[in-house]
Amino acid sequence: MFLINTFLLILPVLLAMAFLTLVERKILGYMQLRKGPNIVGPYGLLQPIADAIKLFTKEPLRPLTSSSLLFIIAPTLALTLALSMWLPIPMPYPLINLNMGVLFILATSSLAVYSILWSGWASNSKYALFGALRAVAQTISYEVTLAIILLCVLLMNGSFTLSSLITTQEYMWILFPAWPLAMMWFISTLAETNRAPFDLTEGESELVSGFNVEYAGGPFALFFLAEYTNIIMMNALTAILFLGSFHSHTNPEMFTINFAAKTLLLTMTFLWIRASYPRFRYDQLMHLLWKSFLPLTLALCMWYISMPIMLSSIPPHM
Repeated sequence: MFLINTFLLILPVLLAMAFLTLVERKILGYMQLRKGPNIVGPYGLLQPIADAIKLFTKEPLRPLTSSSLLFIIAPTLALTLALSMWLPIPMPYPLINLNMGVLFILATSSLAVYSILWSGWASNSKYALFGALRAVAQTISYEVTLAIILLCVLLMNGSFTLSSLITTQEYMWILFPAWPLAMMWFISTLAETNRAPFDLTEGESELVSGFNVEYAGGPFALFFLAEYTNIIMMNALTAILFLGSFHSHTNPEMFTINFAAKTLLLTMTFLWIRASYPRFRYDQLMHLLWKSFLPLTLALCMWYISMPIMLSSIPPHM
């Protein structure tokens, strides 16, 4: 039964990811005054299926001087970790109801760094290694602020369980009292998923394609799947943390619709940002985190810790 439930979770996620690539190409096309994919199937709806067939039927090339074992393990690990992060997400019920669901997602996302580092190192190419080192530095750096922002939200929530966040936000979204945190969280998720304007790991003008430059066919498709699955997952987590929803136990259908609409809206914002903003320089990327986000998140963390202590010390008659 667990295997069936896992399959029923993974299949819609992969389908959503596949059609997200089509939506992205369509939106970017119309924003640049062109059509986007419109040949394969009606309105180009079968384009993701055609892309998948093309990638998985191509010969998976491998450089002669590469490390063969790590070269294959890296994309497999990337997709496995990307799908594992969906396990504690309540939609409306989690597949695995973890007491530490938030920590599980944070720990699993941090492990994704290894897949990128292994792919860059195993390729035995200087461009792939440069892209991997950039990705590792960027991901580890922005995970610092993500962890502190999560800590602030959990202090307001009082639990590490994702399902309890729905109960906490039944009357008011956490977005309203913590909008600076929500703003920094959203920007940090852009950097964490290597999306524009923080896509320095895949800087085509500098690194050809970054850490995956030596990959082709099926292994390249696995990296592609992992990246877009992470995008949807991060936006789903943002919706749960800051935008609340209807109570999942009393009306699961309405919860699912509400949750999907908010996740879709946040994902559309990701695509809009890609079409609108140029890529940061690497020093600007690090300056934004270490000199802007980190001091502000630490100050806000102290604020959210001190507020309950201060309010609890006020005598009841006051």
